[in-house]
This record gives sequence, C-alpha cells and structure tokens, in this order.
Amino acid sequence: MSKHLYAFIIVLFTSVFYAQESGSHYIHQHYDLKEYRIPMRDGAELFTVVYTPKDLSEKAPILLNRTCYNASKFTDYQVDGYPSKYLVKDGYILVFQDVRGRYMSDGTFDNMRPIVPGNNRKNKDEIDESSDTWDTIDWLIKNIKGNNGKVGIYGISYPGHYAAAALPDAHPALKASSPQAPIADFFFDDFHHQGAFLQSYTAAYAVFGYQKDTLTRDSWYIDKIQRFYNNPPADGYDFHLRMGPLKNITEKYHYDNFFWKQVVDHPNYDGFWQKRNILPHLKNVKPAVMTVGGWFDAEDLYGPLNIYKTIEATSPKAKNTIVMGPWAHGGWARENGKTIHNHIYFGDSISTFYQKEIERKFFAHYLKDEETDPLPEAYMYDTGSKKWETFDAWPPKDIEPITLYFGENGKLSINEPTDGDASFEYTSDPNKPIPYTSQIEGLTFTPRRFMSDDQRQASRRPDVLTFESEILSEDMQLAGEIFSKLKVSMTGTDADFIVKLIDVYPNDHPNYEHNPENIVMGGYQQLVRSEVFRGRFRNGFDKPEPFVPNQPTDVGFRLQDVLHTFKKGHRIMIQIHSTWFPYIDRNPQKYVDNIYKADASDFIKSTIKIYGTSKIEIGNTECCQPPVVRLKEPIIKN
Repeated sequence: MSKHLYAFIIVLFTSVFYAQESGSHYIHQHYDLKEYRIPMRDGAELFTVVYTPKDLSEKAPILLNRTCYNASKFTDYQVDGYPSKYLVKDGYILVFQDVRGRYMSDGTFDNMRPIVPGNNRKNKDEIDESSDTWDTIDWLIKNIKGNNGKVGIYGISYPGHYAAAALPDAHPALKASSPQAPIADFFFDDFHHQGAFLQSYTAAYAVFGYQKDTLTRDSWYIDKIQRFYNNPPADGYDFHLRMGPLKNITEKYHYDNFFWKQVVDHPNYDGFWQKRNILPHLKNVKPAVMTVGGWFDAEDLYGPLNIYKTIEATSPKAKNTIVMGPWAHGGWARENGKTIHNHIYFGDSISTFYQKEIERKFFAHYLKDEETDPLPEAYMYDTGSKKWETFDAWPPKDIEPITLYFGENGKLSINEPTDGDASFEYTSDPNKPIPYTSQIEGLTFTPRRFMSDDQRQASRRPDVLTFESEILSEDMQLAGEIFSKLKVSMTGTDADFIVKLIDVYPNDHPNYEHNPENIVMGGYQQLVRSEVFRGRFRNGFDKPEPFVPNQPTDVGFRLQDVLHTFKKGHRIMIQIHSTWFPYIDRNPQKYVDNIYKADASDFIKSTIKIYGTSKIEIGNTECCQPPVVRLKEPIIKN
C-alpha cells in the first residue's frame, strides 16, 4: 500500500480534518496537556486526552470529543483544525477520549452499541455510550481544575453518533451537543441505504471488524486493510464486478471480520439492527442540540436529518437546530477557500462562515452564557441559488410543494397528472450494472464526488428511464422531503429502485474557472438528490417479500431532503433505474433469502415496468408519515 493511500485512510477514519490556519504552535503556547484513564461504573478505564488553557483567570467550559478513531492522534499538541481554530482560541478545556474497546481504552468495542434506557443510574452491569459519557462528564467536572461545570460534546461521523448517544438520560452538566454527520441507524446510514448494501464501503469493514488484544496507540487493523490495497486497482467498478457475488468477498477478504459476519447474518431489519437505532431513544432531550450535515454526504445524510426531526417530534421544548451546507462528509471542518464539490462551485469561505458565525456562537451561547443572537431553527444552504437561508421550521411550511409526473417520450410534468394508463420499461442486467459515477475511480472507502456528478452518462443508457421537464420560465425552489411513489412490475422476483432528482443546465452555461478541459458545464446534468430502495422491503424492512412476476405493485419510499432552486432556463430531470454499481451491491433480481450468500447463477436479467400513475412528491409535508421515532422505518404508501 502506498504511503499516500495509507495517509488518506488514516486521516479519513480519524475524522481529523486538518486546517493550516490553526497549527499546533498556538496549542503548545496556550494549553497544558495531560493524559488520564477515567474509570467507568463497571471498572473499565477509558483513555482520555485533556488540554487545559494556561490562562484560567476565568473558569472554562469543557468541549468533549469521543472517538473510535484514536484519541492518541491528539497528543503531542496535534490538534490542527479539529475543533476549529475559533473554538481553540476561545479557551475551552479540550477533551478527546477513546470509546470503549478502542486503542488505549479498556473493554470490548461494539458497533452502534445499543442504548440502555435510564442508564445514568449507577448500574454496574449495564453500560452503553450514554452511561460512558455520563461517567466521563461526571469525572471531568469533579477532577479537572478550572472548569465552569458546563460541558459540550461534538463529533463528526462516528464521533457524531457518540455526540447524539450522549443525549438519552444526559448528565445535567451536558448543556450542548453537536452531532455532525452523525450515524443514526446502520441499516439506513453508512453501510446500508434503506436496506441496500453499500459495496463501495467494503474495505472499511477492516476498521470496524477486528478487536484489539492489548492497549495500543497504533492501528492494529492495518494489515487487514492491506488485503485490499497492497495492489490497489485503478478501476473499482471492474474490481468489484470481477469479484462476483458478495460471498466471494467473505471468502477472500472478510472471513475473520466480526462486523462483516454480523452484516451477513442479519440481512433484514431484525432485532440486531433495531436495537442499534438511536432514534427511539431521543426523548425528553435536555441539552441544546445543533445537528450538522452536508447536502453532498454520501455516507450520513439520513442521520442528521432524522436526528433533528426526531428531537423535534419527541422533545418540543428542546433547543434544537439543524445546519445543512454544500459539503461532502465533514467538509465544514476544513476550509479550502473556495467551496467546490466535484465540478460545482458554491462560493468562497463557506466553511469559515459556519465555523465562525454558527458553530462558535452555538457553543459560546450555551457554555459561556455569551449574549449572542439565537440561531434560527434551520440554517440551510440552497444548492441551486448558492446562498444560505434560514427557516423557523424544517421542513419549511411556506414553500409551495410540487408533484412530478412521468409522461410519454420522456416528458416530466410539473403538477399536472399525465396519462395514468401509460407505462415505461427497461431491462436491468446485474451483470452489466450502471456505474454510480461518470468518472473512473479506484477502490474507495467512502465515495464522495458523485453526489453532484454529471448524469449524462446514465441518461444515454437504455436501462435508465429519463424524464425531463420543459425549460423553466422562472426560478423554482424545491424544499423539504421527497417521496417516490412508484407502481411497478417485473419479470423477476426482486429489484432495487434508484430515483434521482437532477438539475439540467442550459447548453450555454459557462464553464467554471476550475473545470478541467474535459468537463463541460453546458448541458450538465447535476445530481441534486438520489436514493436507493431495495424492493423486497416494500412492506417492511423486517419483512422481505418477493415480487409476483408481472403483477403491478406499489413501491413507496422516502428520499432524503432537499433545498435547491432550479434556475430559470434550467430543466428538472428524474431518472429511474435498478443498478448503481459499485456504490450499491447488485440485487440478483431473483429473490433469494440472503443476498450476501447468493450464487453467481442467481443474478438474472429482469424487464421492469414503471406505470404512469407513479409520481414524485417534493415538500408535501401533509401527505406522509411523521419523522422516524419508532423502531421500524415507516414505508410511504400510495
């Protein structure tokens, strides 16, 4: 494995987003560093790094980051850009902790360890991330000199989940939590999307599927990663297609990986996954919460939206804010000057604005009692008009919802039903799957660029249904939730459905100055929002069912939210297809009980028909069920 690839992996999975402006020099001058082993109620000790300001003329609040990505990375004054330089210079006591079972902490690691309700009580036999956070905070405020008795917690990605996991039965000293790109439920975040397996994440299992056998500051799983990256292929699509069925990955790469085995053994939303869903436990939330996400986050878009909505539904008195910007996973924690996602330019210093005007003020208000203007309920970036907007509710109630209908000859109708007797069909071949990106990419841990990629390569394929509106005569802002309500039939007995919302640029749209010569923005078909749904779960993610061949069947599912203005002169496009490789694994299209154990002979062609009564609803907050607060994700029905 090359040193460059190794460095990329380590940075990615420590969630350390380096920013040159901060630097370790300031930290060394203004902070003292100590390491502790904090005892938990069951006797386990968690390794914890604490930076205390040298100037404690005024007592300081504590900022806590709990991570499975190695708190030792923050020793030797290496706190570059995480948290931001603004938070560092505001003089918080900075705390970084290895969660249970990781690196220098005792215990056994459990992915998305189930929450035990009421676990702030001193029950030594039942521990979870909430109780570990409680015990940590209790120790910190009693033992770290100069603290003001107030604690905030934050984190990006998995550490974002730990920030959310601190909310159930929270310690009274916890006054503010900022889950950023948080995982809410592994059946809908990261390793699955609505039950479909994210094959592009296959190598990532090496990070999460091996227990260490001793306390260590080093990554003990690197040799497992090297199984993939000793001779990394230049073309990830070709690599995964030649790999064949998922069971070949089990045999060649993950034969000794406990997390992979759990995924293979639990292909449906059974009790194993249900008890790892944090949403049902977000009740009576007391700390202020600011959930942060990126509109182009291919990993954790479900998490921030649904954590925010769940708290809104269950804890109406909570101070609850959501921030969504034009970023990929964790992009708000680093500033590159110009915010560019893939080929699309969004503006200058957007991350700096967030760090300085949003995140800094949030923690200062709740931890330092500074008189700052309260944050709006929703601070959302419109990815079409390319500007921040604020709302007093999310989804917003004052933006007109629209319904999109499919017509003959690829016509997309806005708010006008088309011929319900029409139908549109394509033949899906899992042995020639549709690439998820227009670009050749090698093996990736977490694909990111495709979330705003050009879809012209897909719209030219015969196995993709493409529907396009007339040229818009005025700007049209789409905001809120997206619901795909399809009526389908197929010659096979199972299928995936990928629905994409696309912004089609005018043919005379100029190139951006940063565009490579081969990227032409005239006629660009920018992916705005997309999601996959595994059809077998149409009646419940815990109840997979085969389709009856050629029988019309309702398939309804929720895409993630959107805030995007389609500009005058642009078009709105919808694409529908059934493979999206290797971002999503291949559905055999012949129903098998467990796709992870399917044989090559199970993968068959299927002719799939979409009926004219199908439609896409955007922003209709009254048509559908409330946010996810139960153990089972609701299925949207016609």
